[in-house]
Amino acid sequence: MTQQGQLKIVLSDQQALGTYANFVSIVHNYAEFVLDFGRIVPGREDVQVVSRLVMTPLHVKQLLRALSENVAIYEQNFGTIPDGPAPPTTTSSPM
Repeated sequence: MTQQGQLKIVLSDQQALGTYANFVSIVHNYAEFVLDFGRIVPGREDVQVVSRLVMTPLHVKQLLRALSENVAIYEQNFGTIPDGPAPPTTTSSPM
């Protein structure tokens, strides 16, 4: 930690480039949530998973709160984000 309560975030050069995802599949059990981020490519019926996050329910709830707060700030600055079409449904195998 740098100052009291502040974390220093460290990214490798590859991580700093980011990974594009336009799809997420979420499954959960009592102990954890699994978020599979992927890319849907026109003309293909499969989704290439580019990253999997496994989180505790508490951390997912904290993420939800942080996303909600940041969407509100974004919309205050840039206007309402329009709702897109409903996402396609997928079949996920149980954990």
